Amino acid sequence: MERNFTRHTRDQLWVTDITEHPTFKGKVYCAVVLDTFSRRVVGWPIDASPTAALTTNALAIANRSPRPGGTIIHSDHAVQFGSWAFTRRVRASGLLPSMGSIGDCVDNAMMESFWARVQVELLNRRRWRTRLELSTALFEYLEIFHNRQRRRSALGMISPVEYELRTPPIA
Repeated sequence: MERNFTRHTRDQLWVTDITEHPTFKGKVYCAVVLDTFSRRVVGWPIDASPTAALTTNALAIANRSPRPGGTIIHSDHAVQFGSWAFTRRVRASGLLPSMGSIGDCVDNAMMESFWARVQVELLNRRRWRTRLELSTALFEYLEIFHNRQRRRSALGMISPVEYELRTPPIA
């Protein structure tokens, strides 16, 4: 990828990463897959532990149309993304795996920027009592606010869902 996140149609390049956030009842882990074309969150499982299953479930293949051999899934070097389960699911889905260089957050800059916004706009605004409370808030933020309402300057001040609806897929 060489740090080129620009794509001209959906399902060409997905980026992924995990974040964690505390509650009074323990941590919540969320893995997100983001389509770089529209900045739409296309996969986002939540769990109480950062396992390979968390990252595998984030692929959300049923919700999208990855191009066999043509959709790149880019991550950092977290152990979950290098796991046998994740790698097997990526290849079985026809995705092309990509990893940034070790210790270089710029290689996954779009995801780092995404998580920074989530921290400021949701996670750090209050203290969360339970995992369920935080999981519900993450669902509302990702599916309702981020994907459907949050206007993005890079998209002409429209939401990721609206941007995808206005941009016909390339055959």
